[in-house]
Amino acid sequence: MANVPTIFDESPLNIFDPFDVFSGFAKNLMKTDIRETDKGYELAIDLPGFKKEEISAELKDGYLTVSASKSHKEEEKKEGHLIRQERSSGSCARTFYVGEGVKQSDCKAAYENGILTVCIPKVTKEEKAAKQMISID
Repeated sequence: MANVPTIFDESPLNIFDPFDVFSGFAKNLMKTDIRETDKGYELAIDLPGFKKEEISAELKDGYLTVSASKSHKEEEKKEGHLIRQERSSGSCARTFYVGEGVKQSDCKAAYENGILTVCIPKVTKEEKAAKQMISID
């Protein structure tokens, strides 16, 4: 069987590692670059193959959680016999601490060409109140 095409997955070079936590779907997803600017932070998150509707970003208690979910169920109805399926369904998520004072209304996000860009403003720490002396009569 030396001339069998690799689409049948019988090549000795295709080794499955059951202990590889990131095998398959999530192996190259959600790689993130974080850039600090004068005004805030910019996160560039790789999410190739996702539609904008499959991605969500939530800000709660100072944590930004970005998640994405993909399903290929509608493609199962297609005519013909599936020989090999490398695209998988599933979900992935990452959480970043952005600070307690960050408001959802101040954050901006855009998705283009498989990259989600999230802009988080810097929150200035409120200056500690000056000592207020109480006069003693």
